[in-house]
Amino acid sequence: MSEINSSPTLLAFDTSGPYCAVAVMSQGRITTRIDNMTRGQAEHLFPLLQEVLEDHQFDFSDLDGIGVGIGPGNFTGIRIAVSAARGLTFALNTPAVGVSTLEALVWDQTGPRLAVLDAPRDHIYAQLFGVSQSHPPQHCTLTKKSLESIVDGYEPIVIGPNPASVLALTGWACRAPRTSIIEAIIQIAKLRLPHVSQPPRPLYMRPADAKPNPLKM
Repeated sequence: MSEINSSPTLLAFDTSGPYCAVAVMSQGRITTRIDNMTRGQAEHLFPLLQEVLEDHQFDFSDLDGIGVGIGPGNFTGIRIAVSAARGLTFALNTPAVGVSTLEALVWDQTGPRLAVLDAPRDHIYAQLFGVSQSHPPQHCTLTKKSLESIVDGYEPIVIGPNPASVLALTGWACRAPRTSIIEAIIQIAKLRLPHVSQPPRPLYMRPADAKPNPLKM
C-alpha cells in the first residue's frame, strides 16, 4: 500500500448524478472537472480520469489514494464509480475512501444541518448532521411530517442544491453548499485516508429503477 504523507496526491470521482465529476489534489491544491451527462458515464469515466491525470503530468501509479462518491443518487452511476474505485484499489494497491453525497454537501459547515438531495417520485434523500448523536441517511417522502421525524426536534439549516421545496414545507433556513460535491469528496478522502481499512461500498437507499423484463427471464 502506498505510504500516506501529509500532502498526498489524490484522485476523486463521482458519477452518482447526471455527470462525471473528477478532482485531483496535489501539494494541497485542488482542481476539478465536471462533464454533465445523463448517460454514458461507464464509457466516459476512465478516459476522463486518464485525461485529467495527464493534464497534471501524473499517472495512476503516482496516486497516494482515491476518493469516490458512493451515493445516494443514480443506482447505475453509483455502481460505476464504486466499481471503478475498487478496481483501481486492487490494481494499484492504493487505498480508496468512499464518501456519501450527503456528507459532502455539508462537510465544511457547522451546527445542526440537514443535507437534502432530490430523489425520484416526490421523495428526497436527507441526513441530519452536527448534533450530539449520529443520524443515518434517509429516503423519505417530501412531507413536513417526514422531515420533522428526521430532524429529531432540531431546527437545522437545510443545505442542498435545491432546498426550496423543504423551505416551503418547514420554513427552516436554507443555505447553498460552499463547495462542489466533488471538491468536498476529495477533501474528506484526504482526512480519512490514514484510517481507511475497507474498500468503498455503494450507498443504495432504494431499489433500482430498472425492472426485469419477464419475457427475458
